[in-house]
Amino acid sequence: MSQLRQFIGRSEAKPPFFVGIDLGGTTVKVGVVDDAGRPLCWHNVPTEVGRGPADASERMGQAVLKAIADAGLALADVAGVGLGSPGTLDFHAGVMITPTNFPGWGGFPLRDTVGRHCALPVSLANDASAAAYGEFWVGSGRGYRSLVMLTLGTGVGCGIIIGDLILEGENGHGTECGHIIVDCAPDARLCSCGQTGHLESYASANGVIARARDALGAGRPSSLHQRLAEGAPLTPLLVAQEAEAGDKLAMEIVLKTGWYLALGIVTLMHTIDPTGVLLGGAMTFGMKQTDLGRLFLDHVRREVKRRTFPMLAERTLIDFASLGADAGFIGAAGIARVDHFKSRRPQGPNAQAALTETRSTRAV
Repeated sequence: MSQLRQFIGRSEAKPPFFVGIDLGGTTVKVGVVDDAGRPLCWHNVPTEVGRGPADASERMGQAVLKAIADAGLALADVAGVGLGSPGTLDFHAGVMITPTNFPGWGGFPLRDTVGRHCALPVSLANDASAAAYGEFWVGSGRGYRSLVMLTLGTGVGCGIIIGDLILEGENGHGTECGHIIVDCAPDARLCSCGQTGHLESYASANGVIARARDALGAGRPSSLHQRLAEGAPLTPLLVAQEAEAGDKLAMEIVLKTGWYLALGIVTLMHTIDPTGVLLGGAMTFGMKQTDLGRLFLDHVRREVKRRTFPMLAERTLIDFASLGADAGFIGAAGIARVDHFKSRRPQGPNAQAALTETRSTRAV
């Protein structure tokens, strides 16, 4: 369970207030946080991708208004909304670009349509960046000056925060770090993007399943054979369970995942030189709550230390994220907060032009 699901009451909260939307392929999570990043409430609504972006935008706007009412607030109490969305984004236009898992949503004015339905300014951000900002603001990265967060799930997402800058890149690809190349061999694994040798091909849930399937198909002995014969689906959870039970192949797969992650992390450390690197998402092998999770983290740290400069190995913090599934909506709300306060800065002779570029995600 997320650490921040203990809501605060209206009387304890510090205004202004912000709403965060975490848009997923199955559900949309919407929550209200105060100026200190503490949630007052949250709820889920179904995404229903097939009904199209116009329908979803209307329901997201309604969900924002419901969350505000549930928190005991008026619309005027809320300074802005943050929308964390998957896929490649055009931040200036506020749209998704050819979203693989959201057919028919590409080019739709998602940010501005949600804003019209809730009558509030909306800031659009990549979902992995939003999760990273949540951890940076009030999670494991609180107090860091800069942060890289890798989100391990079906793919490998990434968010990079430097100061109050959410790194996005000129074309919305600034943090596609799941596509760092970790294997240059001609027979490197095929990534879902169509290229080969990417970190996501090896260290995502799909990568773990593919490596396990190949090892079993090659006749490697493992208790996984029996579990699959009994009808269990091949998942990272099954691999983790058998690793915890002492299966050598399953443990090898888990630790090799950490090995590939370390390769990607070292590249990011040598590029960003962040205060810390956090690992989050659904595939973290129980995190620090399990022996396997602790072993996985220690293995990542050791492999990073072997490959990076001594000073970086000593000073760069590598840890698990702590907000769990709440990171997305809290971080999205935090990004709206950044935009809100940037827009309120005193203006000098040249300030108006600068304000239009404070963050490309700021709704107009």
